Amino acid sequence: MALPVVAFLGIGLMGRPMASRLAQAGVSLRAWNRTAAKAQALTDSGATACASIGEAVAGAAIVISMLEAGPVVGAAIEAALPGMAPGTLWIDMSSTRHDEALAFHARLTGQGMRFLDAPVSGGVPGAEAGTLAIMAGGSLHDFNAAAPVFGVLGTAQLVGPAGSGQVAKLCNQLIVGATINIVAEALLLAQAAGADPAAVREAIRGGFAGSRILELHGQRMLERNFVPGGQVKSQLKDMRNVLAAAGEAGLVLPLTAAVARSYESIEGDLGGVDHAAALLALERINPGHRVGSAPDVLP
Repeated sequence: MALPVVAFLGIGLMGRPMASRLAQAGVSLRAWNRTAAKAQALTDSGATACASIGEAVAGAAIVISMLEAGPVVGAAIEAALPGMAPGTLWIDMSSTRHDEALAFHARLTGQGMRFLDAPVSGGVPGAEAGTLAIMAGGSLHDFNAAAPVFGVLGTAQLVGPAGSGQVAKLCNQLIVGATINIVAEALLLAQAAGADPAAVREAIRGGFAGSRILELHGQRMLERNFVPGGQVKSQLKDMRNVLAAAGEAGLVLPLTAAVARSYESIEGDLGGVDHAAALLALERINPGHRVGSAPDVLP
């Protein structure tokens, strides 16, 4: 299947490896970033660096945004609309609120464009390896049109109409954020009760408590390595978005609220560290208790 001309907006931590994979796969890729040097760095992969959003989207069949948050995506849409041809498919792969995704859909379709919200899970390693989990919301027709692009980046699943991709991502982040906090509690309990937390982690890895979070973030906690990875401020943004979506749906999510409070307690001084720093938040409310004796490794 022929690959379409793609404009990629946002060459950041995740956007860089995603855009690079597309360019290396033979996609005619136009790259734009507010810091122009980041887009320029992709030219070695075969991409064309563009000085403006308008230049990037002109003639593109698909526009992919991988930006910091909903307001930035909204501003990019407004900047791009004058240069987009009718029928252009905009795929927002950023993590935004559900209501923001619905607003982007309404704005773009009202101007004769098409829209998918398609956030991802898998982090930078998944972006580099092309193994991202892609959760898409929109029409089956638009999902099929995006299939050649999604196939380069990972495995995609259509989860419902517009906005549903962001709902799926929020469910993913709810599980991730809550599990990180539970792993922190388990390791601190092991230490405080006299067991070896590393041995406890090893003992339970093969049972029902085993998970990617226990594998990766449990090891980070034991090493006290809080260099990101995902960041506290990003995880807190996601928890707040989960709670907003729950409010829209008329739900109360007490565990998510507790996770949000945990991350809020360290947002001020540790917002840029890895979200495994949930352990540090837990230790602050348990004075005198600490997992291991290694010094904290912070960015």
